[in-house]
Amino acid sequence: MSEKLDFLRTVKPFDLLPDDVLAEVAEGLQEVRHPREAIIYYQGVTKLRGIDIIVEGEYETFFYDSQQNKRVIEHSRAGECYGGISVLLNKKRSLRTVRAKKDTRVYFLHRREFRALCKAYEKFFHFFTARYGQRMLNEEYAHFVRPASSAGENYLASDQLFSRRIETLEMRPLDVCAAYTPIHEVARRMAAARTSCYFITNADVGGHIIGYVTDITLRDKVVAGLLDAQQPVETIVDAPVVSISSRAFVYEAILLMFRTKTRYLLVETDGEYVGFLSRNKLLTDDQDQSPFIFIQSVKQAVAVPELKRRWEQVPEMVYQLLNRGVKPEIVNQVITTVSDTIALKLIEGAIAELGPPPAKFVYMVLGSEGRKEQTLLTDQDNAIIYEDKANEHREEVRAYFLKFAEMVSDQLNAIGFSYCEGGFMAKNPKWTHSLSHWKRNYVEWMTDSNPESGMQFAASFDCRYLYGDAEIMDELHEFLAAELQKPRDRFFHYMAVNALQYEPPLTFFRNIRTFAVGTQQVFNLKRTMSPIVDLVRMYALRHRIFATNTGERLEALRAEGVFTERETQELLQSYYYLMGVRLKKQAAQIISDNVAPDNYLDPKTLTKVEQVTLKEIFKVISDFQLKIKVGFTKSLG
Repeated sequence: MSEKLDFLRTVKPFDLLPDDVLAEVAEGLQEVRHPREAIIYYQGVTKLRGIDIIVEGEYETFFYDSQQNKRVIEHSRAGECYGGISVLLNKKRSLRTVRAKKDTRVYFLHRREFRALCKAYEKFFHFFTARYGQRMLNEEYAHFVRPASSAGENYLASDQLFSRRIETLEMRPLDVCAAYTPIHEVARRMAAARTSCYFITNADVGGHIIGYVTDITLRDKVVAGLLDAQQPVETIVDAPVVSISSRAFVYEAILLMFRTKTRYLLVETDGEYVGFLSRNKLLTDDQDQSPFIFIQSVKQAVAVPELKRRWEQVPEMVYQLLNRGVKPEIVNQVITTVSDTIALKLIEGAIAELGPPPAKFVYMVLGSEGRKEQTLLTDQDNAIIYEDKANEHREEVRAYFLKFAEMVSDQLNAIGFSYCEGGFMAKNPKWTHSLSHWKRNYVEWMTDSNPESGMQFAASFDCRYLYGDAEIMDELHEFLAAELQKPRDRFFHYMAVNALQYEPPLTFFRNIRTFAVGTQQVFNLKRTMSPIVDLVRMYALRHRIFATNTGERLEALRAEGVFTERETQELLQSYYYLMGVRLKKQAAQIISDNVAPDNYLDPKTLTKVEQVTLKEIFKVISDFQLKIKVGFTKSLG
């Protein structure tokens, strides 16, 4: 008894208690022993019966992150307590995981007696609350203490959004008139039909639709511009017209509207227009809490800090959508649309600051962004193509676009799209050139191929138009289509070599091959997926298919009979299963672990079913690598 009492007098905050109270506390203590390396409490799981006062030995306390890494490691030794903060402030659940670092002896005080002391002695109580406040000043500690989902927003959309087809929606009928119709007559017809959009044809009703006129068109171009309303409507028509198949899904229509910046979408069935959809109608009818309302908020952001805050919210949205069961390929499209929207805002802002471009141009994105397959670990891959100009204007044009590219790239980096370590960015003079220079680049990559250039420039064939004059991109594709019809055996040979660089991490005994990163044994998810990307890109180029998305390329190759239905489905399912694992893991690292995301995965963090699924996917990839070897590289052993 006297031993416990003497010991308690040395322990904070028990040394604040009167001797008679301390003697009573000492009498109620229970002695407990823990063997070395024993896990005593699990964070957020173990319900504490009371607090531990360490007499001999040592407690190691820490948080586990989603990859089972220890975070914010601390050590409690003889004369220190554990459990007070958890009992008082965490609903009796252990805030942290606790391990006995040595053979450890503790005195256990039941929470009933502990709480009674806190109520009776204010200084005793404040010792624990003050300690908690001090620890919460540590940003990393505070991150793991607060709830994982703290964004305060819900990005879950209705299930119908991702399963409902456009043909099931109530579409608005098309109101059309000829291009020569006077503006005032179109306005009168819009008022009579009570519609905010009228479509314009190049001839009488039934002709080809060339554009549309809206209430906003009349306000901005006619009223504000003091235009003569007797003029034909073709002088104010908005273009281009964007259309979508009635068999497409609702989410595809919304994403297309955001990407093309159109408020109205024509719907076609078997080549004929059957009505149109408005963006406002879709957004208000189908989801008041959805990723598309979030995208709308990105469009309305006016400054880089606000865009940065929006981009920082994307991991939370991704995690929620994946948990809801939304397909990874759809989540990819959502991420891509957000990043595209941010880039477009910056491009338009740079042009507003620098003045109109001195030449037609295209701002294109490459790599994973070009394939619309961005993850949460992303850097910049972009380039600029501008039209060829006469010699006396070349330097002026080039100087403008390099300054423009630098502004956009620097702002993207500030928002969270880091500079490309390999320099594949428009701000690098090597990636901003005239159309003729770009054509020479592609010819050089295709004719002077070697293993190094095959790997280095492969992503350049994943180029996607983002902003500018689409005709320039069309001309580049036409040029590439002609070049790819020439004998390009050497080019495809080294693309195949590139696709065979990485073997799926499956051992002879069907175990997952790993390597060490820190304290974990992991494999690289990105490198595991890359053979599918490389394989599909190679076949797409061989058949002159210029879709960039891996899924779209696969579907086009299946339609041409290059892949069977079974091969297509195996590759699609394998690729997007890995993509889902990768996205969810990265989102958890950002949201739960407060660390930068990576592409490493420890198989031990997966269930047995997930491990078996991965092994089957690795087998699918191996089989298709063999197909490449046979089809393209007969000389390879």
